[in-house]
Amino acid sequence: MKKVTVVMLFFLCLILFGCDHGMQAAEEKTAQQVLDYLEQQNAVYVSGKKNSGDISDERRQDTAANGQSPLAVVIACSDSRVPPEHIFGAGIGDLFVIRTAGNVIGAYELGSVEYGVEHLGCKLVLVLGHTQCGAVDAALTGGAHGAIKAITDEIARCFAEGSDAREAERLNVANSIGRIMESDIIQELVAADDVKVTGAIYDIETGEVEFMDLFY
Repeated sequence: MKKVTVVMLFFLCLILFGCDHGMQAAEEKTAQQVLDYLEQQNAVYVSGKKNSGDISDERRQDTAANGQSPLAVVIACSDSRVPPEHIFGAGIGDLFVIRTAGNVIGAYELGSVEYGVEHLGCKLVLVLGHTQCGAVDAALTGGAHGAIKAITDEIARCFAEGSDAREAERLNVANSIGRIMESDIIQELVAADDVKVTGAIYDIETGEVEFMDLFY
């Protein structure tokens, strides 16, 4: 039954996004359509453990000549077990990915998010946390030093003493969303219903993405 469901999701993806262009034509999609597509692609990834994204020479040539038009901005942890393009079945030019330890948001990351939505036309901003996050664990235990401490201090500010890892991971995603929503540019685009901002947690063991009930 699971295989049948995945096949049905795959064909639904083809109908919504076109079999020749995958995740292209970002300007034609709503944020909800993008979110639905990412969820469907993650189901395909979990079932098949493969990425069917377009990484062909033709796709490289096309994006080199015509530029990029990614559907979504994805802020993910730098953890090597969290590959956003594979998790969401993306190819070249499909996702505008920003990676930093602990998926935290500072000035550089926020500027990158603003660029993704204002200049590249991304409709969706997704903060992707994950299970067994080393940065979150370091923030919980207070074991960081050097420049890493700036990251763990940012994470630690969002949860109370005694929080467990899973709760802290979710609160860290919510904190990063809050940082993104401090941007005047993002606020204006969200208010105009041009952009949506949300969060999710990736399970590094199962490959599944749990989308959180946080939607701006």
